[in-house]
Amino acid sequence: MTRRAVWFRRDLRLNDHTALAKALEHTKDDDQMVLFFHIHPSLNESFTPRHDYFFQTLKSLVDRAEEWKAPIHFIHGDTEEAFRHLLEELEVDMLYFNRDEVGFGRERDESITEYLGNRDVEVYSYNDHHLHGADEVQKNDGGFYKVFSPYLKKWKQLQKPAIQKVDHDQLSSSALDERKAFSEGQRAYDDLIKKTAGVYDGVGEKDALERLDHFLDEDIYDYDERRDFPAIDGTSLMSRFLRTGAISIRTIYHKIEEDVDFRKNTSGVDTYISELAWRDFYNMIYHYYPDANSTEMVEKYRGIPWNNDDEVLGKWKEGQTGFPLIDAAMRQLNETGWMHNRLRMAVASFLTKDLLMDWREGERYFSEQLVDYDPASNIGGWQWAASTGTDPVPYFRIFNPTRQSERFDPHGRFIKEWLPELENVKKKHIHEPSKMTEEEQKEAGCIVGEDYPEPIVDHKTMRERAIEMFKDKA
Repeated sequence: MTRRAVWFRRDLRLNDHTALAKALEHTKDDDQMVLFFHIHPSLNESFTPRHDYFFQTLKSLVDRAEEWKAPIHFIHGDTEEAFRHLLEELEVDMLYFNRDEVGFGRERDESITEYLGNRDVEVYSYNDHHLHGADEVQKNDGGFYKVFSPYLKKWKQLQKPAIQKVDHDQLSSSALDERKAFSEGQRAYDDLIKKTAGVYDGVGEKDALERLDHFLDEDIYDYDERRDFPAIDGTSLMSRFLRTGAISIRTIYHKIEEDVDFRKNTSGVDTYISELAWRDFYNMIYHYYPDANSTEMVEKYRGIPWNNDDEVLGKWKEGQTGFPLIDAAMRQLNETGWMHNRLRMAVASFLTKDLLMDWREGERYFSEQLVDYDPASNIGGWQWAASTGTDPVPYFRIFNPTRQSERFDPHGRFIKEWLPELENVKKKHIHEPSKMTEEEQKEAGCIVGEDYPEPIVDHKTMRERAIEMFKDKA
């Protein structure tokens, strides 16, 4: 008899799960299986909106696994301490998990693989989070791509991985229930669940599949035309489900292949699939640039004299800059844990080019607030906006926050949804309330400088300063 353990991390589902499917595939009649999740003590010390959403998703998995008579066990403590307890209680022979290729997760996986190998536990890890792993899309000379366009061309040529089917009957019959031996971990889990308080539009595997079906019914066909307008439901909203692993990237890709009517205009489909490739691209970049979370990838831009004004940073975080689209976006983030992708670019450009603030400050704040926070994509996006990363926006291409507002929220619907103080401001002033006369401000019930702030910077002036700052480092 062999005892196999499957370690859940950011793959909180029971379908199309590579590690789980492989463990079951290797399981013989009398073999046993235990499903578990590791809770590090630090999780109870810093509980952000991102953690709130993640643990609500974990609860969804726990409840579903219970229905299938395959309970999730919780180990608690520092990594080695927690795994020592697991081995002492269950005498595990083999461990299965879906590996991380970047950041802390990569270091943890390498460490625990070595730890278990020294204790005669066989370790099986798999690429599950991406359609193609960091080393799969290579140039003809064996190197990795630093520019997205040729990467995408090669990415499209590669065969995509198949769905990993999970035999639920086999899972139920082989799963162990030894939760009594892990009471400390269960208490830690219960404590975390008690802290969850956010209300979110969609949590867990069932909601993920329903949302995907909704998107594929009609919205995907116009995705290329509608995705940049935050006032409409023009995006898939799948990023939060991908981040928690409530749905797999393979399921999304293959459902597109199966469900989309390719007789229709498929430009939106092509654009959406390219977004899936961006996700793989940034994972590859972070894998080969492991210091990208703290260091500019373009060496000549290291040491830029960023502004360190905490008061200005606070106004950006709170949505009090005097630029309506920027403020509406930040308030959406603070209230919902999510921000429209077009607006992520706009607020990142504003922070780094209009306020001259360090991109790391923005990346750090997003890491705390975004329920779909993905380190590789977030770091890549911030370095792109700051013009310090690989294949970035040129430093002289600086988003004008007012023009962005006029172009992507022309009627101010999104702005008025998140900035109620501007509700009665007329369309001609909604993008620049500070240009209202005193009489117009009174008529709108919005006194600039009291009800809504004056712009904290002059865009034209700051644009020139940003260009000079980068020129000095070029």
